[in-house]
Amino acid sequence: MLNISPNKIEGKVDTSKFRSFAMVKDYHAGKTFTRLIIIFFILFILALFLPWTQNIRSTGVVTTLQPDQRPQNVNSVISGRIEKWYVREGNYVNKGDTLLYISEVKDDYFDPELLSRTQDQITSKSSSLDSYSGKINALENQIEALLKTKELKLEQAKNYIRQIELKIQSDSIDFQASKTNNSIAENQLERMEQLHKSGLKSLTDLESTRLKLQETQAKKISAENKLLSSRNELINAQVEINSIENQYRDKLAKTESDKYTAMSNKFDTEATVSKMENQYKNYSVRLGMHYITAPQNGYITETIKSGIGETLKEGEQLLTIMPSEYDLAVSLYIKPMDLPLIREGQPIRFIFDGWPSIAFSGWPNLSYGTFGGEVVAIDNFASPNGQYRVLVAPDDNDEAWPEGLRVGSGANGMALLKDVPIWYELWRKLNGFPADYYVSENSSDKIQKKK
Repeated sequence: MLNISPNKIEGKVDTSKFRSFAMVKDYHAGKTFTRLIIIFFILFILALFLPWTQNIRSTGVVTTLQPDQRPQNVNSVISGRIEKWYVREGNYVNKGDTLLYISEVKDDYFDPELLSRTQDQITSKSSSLDSYSGKINALENQIEALLKTKELKLEQAKNYIRQIELKIQSDSIDFQASKTNNSIAENQLERMEQLHKSGLKSLTDLESTRLKLQETQAKKISAENKLLSSRNELINAQVEINSIENQYRDKLAKTESDKYTAMSNKFDTEATVSKMENQYKNYSVRLGMHYITAPQNGYITETIKSGIGETLKEGEQLLTIMPSEYDLAVSLYIKPMDLPLIREGQPIRFIFDGWPSIAFSGWPNLSYGTFGGEVVAIDNFASPNGQYRVLVAPDDNDEAWPEGLRVGSGANGMALLKDVPIWYELWRKLNGFPADYYVSENSSDKIQKKK
């Protein structure tokens, strides 16, 4: 009965006919265990049909939503030497507050009267510019006077030519008259000689006629000589016109050359004045850059340069300011194979460093200490780490992010995908299939509203 003896009765005696055997041996434990196995199996089968939220897990860091809200480096625009600090790390500064003062290290800016001396140079050059303007006006008046004188001279010469032309016309008439008289005298002499031969005229009349012919010949020669002289005067007058034109052309060319030289000097002086005024403005702005001011409200987080008398170069970093007002966001880095599953407006759950949480990736509603967000931007190119950066902003319809959260803190993100049964998720993972690629109606509606 107690199986102490090596002699067994099992199979030899029918124990069901004896009540004592039934009271000694208990079969309830086996039945209970069988029932538990069946119950657990049924629960397991039922659990396979429970909803499971597919997700992508990734890590990132807390940042800001706007670029101007991120930590900003304050640089020195000019080279110089640190003379005095007005702040220390941890101080709160307003926009425009003085952070430090630097002095010059270049000998071009050592003169304390640099601005006044530069202004004096600009004044002198401006006076020279006025002188050139006066010279140009005087040369223009001179050119105008030469043009008027030239016109008068040419008009006078043209009138003289007209007089000579009229004189030539008169001399030509006189010459024709003398030729006519000479011809008449020759005819009279011929008739007088015939009459003398006939005895009708005396020798005295013949000689008188011959004398008259010589007089007409002399008058003819004198008239021809006078005509030729008038024609020469006309040629001389025409040559005089060309001489006047050439003379005044040379004078005008020289005066215009002087004018253009003065204009060139004036333009050079204007360029010099403009350059000096630009230099004066640069000096004025540079003097204002000796005091480094805060670009916006925030806290001094780190001073790169320190001490008094330390020199720095143009564009060298001096300190870092963290803006006091900012909108938090998280930069998540997604693997390239998971990037097609991410869409703008997609919900994300976060576990921040320093905040206790109990997270169930498949049942986000049962998680504790997680915070919601939604995707607002996805990079189109990979980061240096080979992954794609996704910017996630807080979800306005979810619990607010912790107030003590700071930029640079770590964050573990879970991108929530499609709700599927557990058996489907197990089957997918066993076969190595990717998560379902879909866009939910809610997320698509949000995207359309934002656009």
